[in-house]
Amino acid sequence: MRDPAPIVVTDRRLDPVELGRLVRDGFGDMVKFVADIRRRVVAVGGQLHADAESLLLEEGSAQEDLWGGNYYPGRGRAGCVEYTALINIRPAQGNRGMEIQDQTVRAEVEALALGLIGDGGPL
Repeated sequence: MRDPAPIVVTDRRLDPVELGRLVRDGFGDMVKFVADIRRRVVAVGGQLHADAESLLLEEGSAQEDLWGGNYYPGRGRAGCVEYTALINIRPAQGNRGMEIQDQTVRAEVEALALGLIGDGGPL
């Protein structure tokens, strides 16, 4: 049985070599991430957004600050971040679907992804 894909929590820009490893160990063309928009950190990697979410909760994040997405290297700045994850379904916060609806939250998630994961360039 294969080991679970690793998850890295960071408040600094991921080294491109590390990002490449996370992509290869995960899905091959993308990596899942969860952003804490209050603490300004991301958890990158894993098979499920819920795994990264759990790790951040253990480290002191608050549920309402955590939002999931996917990062696709090589798609450029405009196309590398996808705002979809099961953990984003939060009717109490006004988000009834998997995609982040609030434009302010989307902008914060995008800024964290571009700043801490990558700017959409190829690996």
